[in-house]
Amino acid sequence: MLSRFGGLWRRPDFVRLWAGETVSVFGSLVGGLALQFTAVLWLDATPLQLSLLLGCQFVPGFAVGLVAGAWVDRLHRRPILIAADIGRALALLTIPLAAVFDLLSIGQLYVVALVANSLTVFFDVAYEAYLPTLVEPHELVEGNSKLTASASVAEFGAFSASGWLVQLLTGPGAILVDALSFVWSAVFVGRIRSPEPPTAAHHERQHIRHEIREGIQLVARTPILRSVAVTNLIRMLSTRMLGVVYLLYLNRELGFSPGMLGMIFAVGGLTSLGGAAMAGRSSSFGGLGPALVLSSFLIAMGTLFMPLAASVSVVGVACLVANQLVTDPAWTFYDINSVSLRQAITPNRLLGRMNASIRFVEFAAMLAGTALGGVLGEVIGLRQTLFVAVGGLVLAACWLAFSPVARLRSMPVSIEGEAAGQSGG
Repeated sequence: MLSRFGGLWRRPDFVRLWAGETVSVFGSLVGGLALQFTAVLWLDATPLQLSLLLGCQFVPGFAVGLVAGAWVDRLHRRPILIAADIGRALALLTIPLAAVFDLLSIGQLYVVALVANSLTVFFDVAYEAYLPTLVEPHELVEGNSKLTASASVAEFGAFSASGWLVQLLTGPGAILVDALSFVWSAVFVGRIRSPEPPTAAHHERQHIRHEIREGIQLVARTPILRSVAVTNLIRMLSTRMLGVVYLLYLNRELGFSPGMLGMIFAVGGLTSLGGAAMAGRSSSFGGLGPALVLSSFLIAMGTLFMPLAASVSVVGVACLVANQLVTDPAWTFYDINSVSLRQAITPNRLLGRMNASIRFVEFAAMLAGTALGGVLGEVIGLRQTLFVAVGGLVLAACWLAFSPVARLRSMPVSIEGEAAGQSGG
């Protein structure tokens, strides 16, 4: 079967990681939505209780992200992926069990959400650090493209299937299906046979605080990594501001129905595949750095179409479709190449801590953006907040345009410490 395909599809271990990660993404998205449906339909949760449940999605990344990075660099990564999958399955299984015996409570949902999302942080950090073990440096973009493309399909399928699963099986029943998906993911990852580089001996390890600080210092002192981290900080801050108000604006203020919005947003799930297909062709846009800068500006310009939609009309629908046609493929292109860049220039022993440090910055920005979006939405209005968010995305693109990343023409090689930044100067 694999012989019919080329490239990394000929690598059985990569295909197993691809399958495991894709199922894991699908499970995470279905589980998150099924938890919300369970809270609303099964437990009659109040708006405050639902907001606390949603907060459980972001707090773990901020609270345990840096620790996860240190542990991912201390241990072999494949066992962490398997343990995270099994742990998430066991945590989620407690919900249908409690429902069967009429013991389910909102407090249990909080605990399960915190545990499952904490393990997701470990899984995501480990998988990004594990990929360079299975592919050659020049294959990183191809590997990330395939993983991101399948994640886009999984996202589209998860949003489409979650509502039907809840309708057919109830919320706890959908969560049972979600738990089984993580077991399936663990089976795929468990079949990977490629050896990992040796980890540091126990007596060679330093205190975890020192190891965490080493990862933060790598990002702070390496110009390329620092530029990507600041760009992502500004972008995530702006994106979460937008995320707080866009549904209120489109549905409550303009009057778009949920069904129509669902059909429009589905366009983005499909067009993002185009971004994944183009990810390996940065040379067509002047090189890696210029391509990343171009995709950043396209993200901002595409997002501008959202507040430009001023009514439920042909023009309004066209603006929202244009938003999906421009923003989603540009975002996918940027993510694939920026992650590949980070992986390429970071030494293997620091991959986990580098990924965790950047994720920590992103989660902090997401929390701040969520709060800021709510405040601005109340003070200056929903549409005005969307324009502010677009301005933030433009600022992120400008920051990248004047950074060392913009001067890169091809993927640099891994060099320790500050030299990694000089390689792209």
